Amino acid sequence: MTWQPSRREAWGTAALLFVFALLVRLAFARTVPFPTPEDTAYYVMVARNLVSGHGLTSDAIWSFQTPPLVFPRPAFEVWLPLPSLLIALPMAIFGTSFAVAQVPAVLVGALIPVLAWRLGGDIAAELRLPPGRARTLAIGVGLTAAVELPLVLFSALPDSTGVFAALVLGACLLITRLLGEPRGSRVRDPRLLGLGALIGLAALARNEALWLALAWAGLAWFTARDGAGSRLPRPERFRLVAVPTVVALLIFAPWLTRDWLAFGNPLPGQAAANALSVTGFDIFAWSDPPTLARYLDVGINGLIQMRVDGFDHNLMSVLLVPSFPIGLIGLLRLPWTIRLRSLRPLLVVSLLTFWVTTLVFPVATTWGTFLHAAGPVHVLLIVACLLGLDALFVRLSTWRGWTKQVAWLGTTLTVASAILFSLGLASYGVQSVAAASRYQALDSQMAAIGRPLDASAGPVIADFPIWLAYQARIHTLALPDESPSSVLDLAAHFPDTHYLVISEDRGSWPAILSAGAAKADCFREIQLGTPADPAAASALVGTRVFEIGCRP
Repeated sequence: MTWQPSRREAWGTAALLFVFALLVRLAFARTVPFPTPEDTAYYVMVARNLVSGHGLTSDAIWSFQTPPLVFPRPAFEVWLPLPSLLIALPMAIFGTSFAVAQVPAVLVGALIPVLAWRLGGDIAAELRLPPGRARTLAIGVGLTAAVELPLVLFSALPDSTGVFAALVLGACLLITRLLGEPRGSRVRDPRLLGLGALIGLAALARNEALWLALAWAGLAWFTARDGAGSRLPRPERFRLVAVPTVVALLIFAPWLTRDWLAFGNPLPGQAAANALSVTGFDIFAWSDPPTLARYLDVGINGLIQMRVDGFDHNLMSVLLVPSFPIGLIGLLRLPWTIRLRSLRPLLVVSLLTFWVTTLVFPVATTWGTFLHAAGPVHVLLIVACLLGLDALFVRLSTWRGWTKQVAWLGTTLTVASAILFSLGLASYGVQSVAAASRYQALDSQMAAIGRPLDASAGPVIADFPIWLAYQARIHTLALPDESPSSVLDLAAHFPDTHYLVISEDRGSWPAILSAGAAKADCFREIQLGTPADPAAASALVGTRVFEIGCRP
């Protein structure tokens, strides 16, 4: 290896990258006043409940597959608690506003470019690049990660995306070092404990941590070598895998116990149900939940089409479109990176995550499953892109007979294009403002007409239950994309339910009420009137509230 930064250069570069990434994320976070999408609002709402003394509970029941279906609702029947625990720390000191909730996401998000820079440095050293090219490659990876749209976006949203990405990148860096530095008995290496801690924490952030654990187990078992280059004996390879596994399980075990006590099952059983989804609305099903028979009834052509749609969504909507052209160049260059030992852990984790979500959860992934686990994959594509550009400009220099290195052109291209496309984040801020205005106006107008959305209203059925619960601080229920009779049955299960709130056309609602469906006349629309504030009136356009006037 021909290049390793000095301690002073390494710490200085890491600090500058962190500060730069932090400033970028702070600037964007200020434009997002409301927790969008709904999973973000869920993590913030649970953290707010925790800080205010209500424990790990949710004010919204957004899925009905996991009992008990009661309020207070134990939180995290599918998702995991680490993001809310991180949010709760600053909330306990500075209050429960959304701006405070964004602080951990911004800080963790600013750490991702630093980890990406370190990964780029490892690869440059493995390739024995000259110091100038090596430094340019590593810094280019960090700078691009600091401004690329998807990595900036989720750094302002306090959900699982950023923290999971940071933990996976940290673990991949550790795996490279554990497998790349042969020594006497690595089973006594304290870094194995650190790897186990990172895997355990990742498991508290997202279920996809399982693929990180499997990647480590496979790489350690099949590629670990001793100082002479020989494969490690089987008992030592077993211990190499076992130590991080035990540490990770010790960290995750308390949460398994909590889930067992709260839901009667230590594992997220609903994940299996999500794999049987036929449409994205199945996550909200009440009378017609996903089943194996219903899943198989779509036929072989339908099952194949689901996976085609899932593949298209994961590849185009999640990876290539938000990161264009960096993601496309990186994808094209990816096959030439397979032999890189420093990149292998991240490559294995990324491939496992992509293909499992595509093939096993083809419908659920179109609603965000892969999206929130894709942070490490974006870093992988940034690295592959810059490696390809570096090789291109080296060949161009040789062909043209240039005497000076032009490796910086690759970094200039990726950073400039990332900044250009990140300007589109302004539209996301506008959407966040619109969502905040809608629910604030609804809250005010319902109070103005004498029907306040407060505890006296009982649980409210809504098409966006988590947003409504977050804003109005009331109990809410997800609107199933089913018949009026089914929704009435849901309301009967929660006897104090009187209102249905629909914010936009979604699935078959509200059109089903005017289509002559049975029991449609049980939903009587409430006239909201026109708010005096023109901005509030504009925000309420399309929002409809119905009173549920009968029961099955």
